[in-house]
Amino acid sequence: MKKLLGKDEIREGVGRLARQLAAEYDGRPLTIVAILTGSLVLLADLIRQIDMPVRIALVGSRRQGDKSSTRRAVVVEPALLPKLEGRDVLVIDDIFDTGHTLVEVIAQLAVHRPASIRSAVLLRKAERCEVAVPPDYVVFDIPDEFVVGYGLDYDDRYRNLPYVAALEPADLASE
Repeated sequence: MKKLLGKDEIREGVGRLARQLAAEYDGRPLTIVAILTGSLVLLADLIRQIDMPVRIALVGSRRQGDKSSTRRAVVVEPALLPKLEGRDVLVIDDIFDTGHTLVEVIAQLAVHRPASIRSAVLLRKAERCEVAVPPDYVVFDIPDEFVVGYGLDYDDRYRNLPYVAALEPADLASE
């Protein structure tokens, strides 16, 4: 593995995001909707650094359709969603790759008529973006490599690493 972002660098980046959000929302309550499972570490670290009223929701998204298809519809499971109408909502995700998941989740949350809806991601692979709407907040831009750690996984492994690393071909071959 090749380390891309160390734990101190990540902590500083998440702190920057927390300060941006505090300035943007100026003490107004914020509902943070985290997309499971990769964003859980970001969510935990972010809410500890936000000095403002927050509500938290976790949404699972699942791909629906033929497994051989490279892009299938994202369906948000609404069971854990709080009332969003009239509230400021921030959707967070671990990584913005092609962008389809984040865009589709935002569209499905928008039907609940929040006062505002924005998005934040820990990592963005800008050159892989296939959607017209970028995230509102990006903590780090990274190269187009397969990354793990800080919530991101490969075959349900490596989520617990306190840093972000790129798996190298030898790492993938040994699996």
